[in-house]
Amino acid sequence: MSRKIRVLIVDDSAVVRQTLSALLSADPEIEVIATAGDPYVAADRIREQVPDVITLDIEMPRMDGLTFLREIMTQHPIPVVICSSLAEKGAQSALKALELGAVDIITKPRLGTKQFLEEAQITLCQTVKAAAQARLSALRPISHAVQPKLTADAILAAPTNRAMLETTEKVVVIGASTGGTEALKTLLEALPADTPGIVIVQHMPELFTRAFANRLNSLCAITVKEAENNDTVIRGRALIAPGNHHLLLKRSGARYFVEIKDGPLVSRHRPSVDVLFRSAARYAGQNAVGVILTGMGDDGARGLLEMRHAGDHTIAQDEATCIVFGMPKEAIKRDAVDRILPLTAIAPSILTAAR
Repeated sequence: MSRKIRVLIVDDSAVVRQTLSALLSADPEIEVIATAGDPYVAADRIREQVPDVITLDIEMPRMDGLTFLREIMTQHPIPVVICSSLAEKGAQSALKALELGAVDIITKPRLGTKQFLEEAQITLCQTVKAAAQARLSALRPISHAVQPKLTADAILAAPTNRAMLETTEKVVVIGASTGGTEALKTLLEALPADTPGIVIVQHMPELFTRAFANRLNSLCAITVKEAENNDTVIRGRALIAPGNHHLLLKRSGARYFVEIKDGPLVSRHRPSVDVLFRSAARYAGQNAVGVILTGMGDDGARGLLEMRHAGDHTIAQDEATCIVFGMPKEAIKRDAVDRILPLTAIAPSILTAAR
């Protein structure tokens, strides 16, 4: 049996430390080796035993999480997952943490229904496992039963025929997970203002996607916003799936628009890349370009294959530029990909394919 993933939990709340520890320890592949109430105690724990992953609160006494993160990345780089509160200030700080080298964001666990806690455990454990595989050099009373891994069938039936050809307008759909926030920044910044409409699923918690979209909007030539139900997909604009909701591409005549939809986790995620890609295969026919970026797991691989079967052009980020070469690797294994490209070559390829 392979060695367990060793996790250090850093949070000033004893309740949060206890809850995270219980959720993580229930996974046979994860071991919580220590907890710490502040960064100074955490530094002592690291000197005793170096963890594979750190979960880190941002707002703490004596030293804030961002300062501690800078110290970690400068002195002893370790994959860090930010554990943040559901607040606007927390969202801004968490995005700053991603810029400083954190690999992902989770929200602080809170009491809820049995289903809520089960989904929280799935998300937390998947995030920690992805962080353990992250290539930092490429960066800049709970039920613990394993839940069935649902496919996009849970949200949208598979396409039975090719989409009607009432339009030749192109649309771009992009899926990303661990490492995707910085990858999307690099990709979208390289696109001109007249780029075909873009729809994006980035695995990210609820409320954080709006802050992420606003950040990108301030940096890019195109407009970037968190998607709202019935938003039209138009040239020069990217729509990002709101956290904790699936996002589907739909079409009425020549107009593309998006639908926000609730539902179960699909491929262990909500929003799910598979759901977005399937909707593109169904409603855009041959008029879409599909892109799968860095991330752990296989979300998006099946949907990208459906897009390729529909006649769409499909692109995967290459291993050398991925933080985690999981989702692109699975798509490549399924023969769902036309081109495998480094991150900086994807924007030109999108523009070429969309002509």
